[in-house]
Amino acid sequence: MLIRTLLSLLLLSPVVGMAEVYRWVDAEGRTHFSDRPPAQAASQEVKVESPPARVDNAARDRQQKVNAFLKQRQQERDQQRAADAKAEKQAAKQAELCTRLRARVKHMESVSTFYNLNEQGERVFVSESENTRIRERFRKKVAEACKG
Repeated sequence: MLIRTLLSLLLLSPVVGMAEVYRWVDAEGRTHFSDRPPAQAASQEVKVESPPARVDNAARDRQQKVNAFLKQRQQERDQQRAADAKAEKQAAKQAELCTRLRARVKHMESVSTFYNLNEQGERVFVSESENTRIRERFRKKVAEACKG
């Protein structure tokens, strides 16, 4: 509450210092001052210089604390933005990987049989039950990696 009041006063003080003041003398010879020129008499604009605001040490300390708090909050927001950008980049990378893995699952469905290479480099085809286990194991790994 005190900080809000202090900030309000700081924001309003330049407006008060820049207000125009008019001086005029009425028919009876009395001098008047106002923030609006009179309609019936000629007036003169008076330049009023307000003294510089006196800031005590407690107010200066409070302002420094407010500035430090605002700086810390900005740093936290910057760190959060950086973390969000990193997470977004990682999510995009994961989505791309899952797209490729799902395409491989589809391709595996179209392959009739799988094989291994023996020591001579020859193809040794696996049984139909082994084909099914290979497909099922790969599908399960993709499902775990891609959550679905």
